[in-house]
Amino acid sequence: MTGDYLTRIGTLIRTARQHRGWSQAQLGEALGTSQSAVNRIEQGKQNVSLEMIARIGEALDSEIVSLGYAGPMHLRVAGGTRLSGAIDVRSSKNACVAILCASLLTTGRTTIRQVARIEEVYRILEVLTSIGVKSRWTNDGRDLELTPPAELDLAAMDVEAARRTRSVLMFLGPLMHRADKFAIPYAGGCDLGTRTVQPHLTALRRFGLEVATTGGAYHASVEPGTPMDRPIVLTERGDTVTENALLAAARHDGVSVIRNASPNYMVQDLCFFLERLGVKIEGIGTTTLTVHGVPEITCDVDYTPAEDPVEAMSLLAAAVVTSSELTVRRVPIEFLEIELAVLEGMGLDYDRTPEYRAHNGHTRLVDLTVRPSKLTAPIDTIHPMPFPGINIDNVPFFAAIAAAAHGTTMIHDWVYDNRAIYLTELTRLGADIKLLDPHRVLIQGPTRWRAAEMVCPPALRPAVVILLAMLAAKGTSVLRNVYVINRGYEDLAERLNSIGAQIETFRDI
Repeated sequence: MTGDYLTRIGTLIRTARQHRGWSQAQLGEALGTSQSAVNRIEQGKQNVSLEMIARIGEALDSEIVSLGYAGPMHLRVAGGTRLSGAIDVRSSKNACVAILCASLLTTGRTTIRQVARIEEVYRILEVLTSIGVKSRWTNDGRDLELTPPAELDLAAMDVEAARRTRSVLMFLGPLMHRADKFAIPYAGGCDLGTRTVQPHLTALRRFGLEVATTGGAYHASVEPGTPMDRPIVLTERGDTVTENALLAAARHDGVSVIRNASPNYMVQDLCFFLERLGVKIEGIGTTTLTVHGVPEITCDVDYTPAEDPVEAMSLLAAAVVTSSELTVRRVPIEFLEIELAVLEGMGLDYDRTPEYRAHNGHTRLVDLTVRPSKLTAPIDTIHPMPFPGINIDNVPFFAAIAAAAHGTTMIHDWVYDNRAIYLTELTRLGADIKLLDPHRVLIQGPTRWRAAEMVCPPALRPAVVILLAMLAAKGTSVLRNVYVINRGYEDLAERLNSIGAQIETFRDI
């Protein structure tokens, strides 16, 4: 290869490595070579074979050189083996996304520690950088530093990235303090049926935000100085609705009372972050939040989100379904106590350590050790409720757990239109599941799991449930097009492999 080509390839490799958040030493370790060799490659000072380029691309999960269309990622699962050892729960992706949006409230620098490196975060980050926010990964790619410009370039917003995540709705709250008029694209995300944005618009209208939904976008205009003469009562106790109201209230000049607020984990984390910005919030963890707004926020802030209770639940479900002994560390127990009570009633054998605090100084954590257990179906229907009930996103994991238990379990997922339907995909792996209506399934266990090849459903939690069932199924299963899993989990296959799973990632040639 000529020096020019080597330099260009080296630049591509360096960019892909930095996007993944790896150091040269980490890439060298993955390739079985030295940091100095990686440095020479990136500087264009060392010949590289096509085989080495392919190995680098595989290590970085990035096609350095593409031959035609880059196909989707798939997983090949050798199931029927037990998991063992210990695994840490990582930071909450929902909290990280909310805090990314909240970074627009301050003109100072925001440092977020232990950021979830997932597609959902990348999409929001792409939107932020497109409007002028400077971003920099630090601490070997674990932490993220954001510096806003003096003026946001909202006309340059990355529309495609914004359309791929429903979380872009949470730009409405902070942007109303940065511009009198702006537009954001219609929100996307998981295919979970019709989900109205009206509760968001109703809440934000009280702060002077009017939104017209035309031409594939939300066109917002702000009427400054709107008085807050009475409490805001949310028409839906939703997480993102509450977060949007909080983001609007944070810089509203005065006191805002938000009733029927969600007290869920990501909302609490957002409140703790806003307090670091100087916003006083009373009632954190309850359904009534009193926010003392700060009209101008200029401070720098450094914050570490708490661990993700839904990821913790998925790891516990992996141990239960595969009849494994596994220790799950850094579990945010406050947001899993009802789920654990149900599992204990089903016969789960487990131990827990004394509680300790997360890095945010507030969230209570424990380590849980789960052992193989003979489970029986719960007497009552499994259904979600606002916190402190069973978390909406934890309900699908009970489908796999119920399939491993003796008896009949009813699951009623009343929140989403389509998600219960996706759970019937477990029948392809041997489960006995009857769909009663779009929200209810009847599961008869125990299941003798069998391997299968399937396409990933377009909803995050059911997709992970199918992957967990594949871990329990003897033989080789294939789960195709797992982008939706990468939206919500960081390196899930690799992390499951670290505790005994046998999962291989691959792409079609």
